[in-house]
Amino acid sequence: MSKVKKKVKVIKVDVDKCNGCRACEMICSAFHATPKYSSNNPARSRIRLIREPLRDVYLPVYAGEYAAAECMGRDKYVIDGKEYEECGFCRASCPSRDVFKEPDSKLPLKCDMCEDDPAQPEPLCVQWCITKALTYEEREEEVEEDVKLGDLETGLESLAGKYGLQEIMDTVARMAMSKKD
Repeated sequence: MSKVKKKVKVIKVDVDKCNGCRACEMICSAFHATPKYSSNNPARSRIRLIREPLRDVYLPVYAGEYAAAECMGRDKYVIDGKEYEECGFCRASCPSRDVFKEPDSKLPLKCDMCEDDPAQPEPLCVQWCITKALTYEEREEEVEEDVKLGDLETGLESLAGKYGLQEIMDTVARMAMSKKD
């Protein structure tokens, strides 16, 4: 694989500044409503607030890539004496939880940085954050060139990881032979 320069867009979170107002969730869900700004449902938001109000801890987490399989990470983190599961900080939409899934269709949600029509100069959650806990950053990084796989390739890659390439080839050969008969 070759390295290419790619523009990376990031929403940085300063947990110390977040007061848990949830304005980020509200504007995100309104922007992504159909038609735009017609409703306000935080379950459709691409940003969620993890909160521990008794300790005055609030952490905005925005949706990342879809994970086709449940991860094995079940680490625990201790912050100010309170234990948190790793899943609580995860940005992925995955089969093991309903976070970052469209509530009606259960399709995964991913933050699009509000680049939908009309494109915003920076994500609306950043613009509406009155405490400046969210900031937007663009930078160029050298990254491995992504090879976009189609659905078939993704499925085969998953099967190869689970059963091995030889088992897949043997099965396809058996299937091909049975089709000839």
